[in-house]
Amino acid sequence: MPLYEYRCLDCNSKFEVLLKDLSKEVVCKNCGSKNVKRLISAFSFASTGDSGVKVTPSSGCSACSSKSCSACGTS
Repeated sequence: MPLYEYRCLDCNSKFEVLLKDLSKEVVCKNCGSKNVKRLISAFSFASTGDSGVKVTPSSGCSACSSKSCSACGTS
């Protein structure tokens, strides 16, 4: 089931909701308001390269300790 991120336009809280059906009404978990906006969420994935080593790319260079993204092979 997809996980969607929302922001309440009344109390400004940010929360996540597991939704099977996007037509279902979402209410703020903090204040109960229906005045919410779905946010564009970042995602990550895991893949196995030719070496069989599991690589999980992430934003920035936090996937390795190298100072150069070209050195770690996740770019």
